[in-house]
Parts: sequence; structure tokens; C-alpha cells
Amino acid sequence: MRSSSRSQSRTSTSARGRAAADKPGLRGDRGSTFARGRAAERRVAWHYRLRGYRILARNVRAGGVELDLIVRRGRRLVFCEVKLKEGAGYGDPLEAVDEWKRERMRRGAQAWLLTNPGLSALQVCFDFAAVRPAGIEVVADPLH
Repeated sequence: MRSSSRSQSRTSTSARGRAAADKPGLRGDRGSTFARGRAAERRVAWHYRLRGYRILARNVRAGGVELDLIVRRGRRLVFCEVKLKEGAGYGDPLEAVDEWKRERMRRGAQAWLLTNPGLSALQVCFDFAAVRPAGIEVVADPLH
């Protein structure tokens, strides 16, 4: 009896996995917006690592906001928002960063720092990384 219930659960799990892989944007769909966004975030994380930063967190939620990357080098703590646009028809990635988005990042950073009080004495910076086909451009938030 036990072996039959185990085989049934394996079958239903694999059936769910196949069903999810068949839907756009879910597991197995490498061309999804979600997958391309995660790949862009990995590229930006690598960009920071090559410059001596340590990755503290990726895609963490704090204060109702998803923070793409949190990196640190020395006394500098950076909250980075990654923006990807693939093609001129979609506009520049940095055009998607407005005052509303900046305020959300600040709120998320404050909430994250409350849960990580040992890092609150560091110099906090906000960067926006534009991922384009030609490369990565990191722009510091001039309003902070």
C-alpha cells in the first residue's frame, strides 16, 4: 500500500512540473521576462563583484518592496535597482526610474536596515543599473 501511494505522489508531482514548464513565464521557459530579468540581475551582480563588492542579498523583500541587489564594499552599502530593456523600441531602461520608484527603494532600504542594524552605520547609496545589449551602465541616484 505504501509503495503505491509513493508512486502516485511522484506521478502527480512530475505532472505538475510538466504543466508548469508548458506555461509561458514559469519553470522551463528560458525566454520569459522573468528569466531575462533574473539573468540581467546576475550580470549586474557580477559587475559589482568584479569591482570588489560583496553581494549581501538578491531579490529580497523588505517594506513591501523587492530590492534587486544589496552590495557592500568597505563602508559603502549600495541598494541597486536593475532595469532591462531589450531594444530601442522599448525605450531606455533608466526612463523607468521615476520619483515613485526612488521612494519605494528608500522605503525598502529603510526596512531592510531595520532588520540588519549592524549595517546601519554604513554610507548608504542607491544605484540604478541599466542593462542594455551593449553592456551595463550603473548610475548613482543624484537625489540621495
